[in-house]
Amino acid sequence: MSNLSKIWFLVSCIVILSACAGTGSIRDGDDQGAASTDLTGDIGDGADVVAVDEDCKPPCAYPRGEINDPASKLANRTVFFDFDSAEIKMEYRELLIAHAKYLLSYPDTKVRLEGHTDERGSREYNLALGEERGKSVRRLLVLQGIAAENIEVVSFGEELPLDLGHDESAWSQNRRVELVYEE
Repeated sequence: MSNLSKIWFLVSCIVILSACAGTGSIRDGDDQGAASTDLTGDIGDGADVVAVDEDCKPPCAYPRGEINDPASKLANRTVFFDFDSAEIKMEYRELLIAHAKYLLSYPDTKVRLEGHTDERGSREYNLALGEERGKSVRRLLVLQGIAAENIEVVSFGEELPLDLGHDESAWSQNRRVELVYEE
């Protein structure tokens, strides 16, 4: 193989690998799922430091009590999903990054990710889908620097609906992952 052929081969490999690296979504599968670079951006730049707390490890994005403040963005602890999907919608990126900042500030804090589904599908399928939704959220948090051992994933499937209705409006409220803090 000539030197020119070797160079073209290397350039082709780099182009192919670059194209594969930025899929732009968190998908089902193991905890090594692909993520776009804007999901894994630096969260420790200090630009949005709100308070200093003696228990907090830098970056201290939120004081410890803010997790219980209804006016805080951390008060929203629910991520909703599309039908038959475990893919995190981009609209929940900022919310999950805020929770990641809080968890990084307090490394002793643990979170349980409770996956839920709507009533459609078998019990077994819904338990598996609820677990995959929780794993998707866990993957995103781990990519933000949260220790995997501080995150527990539990699936309730269709067993704990928020809305007892039997239409799309109700089902859309039941397809979710709830973040439950254990401090």
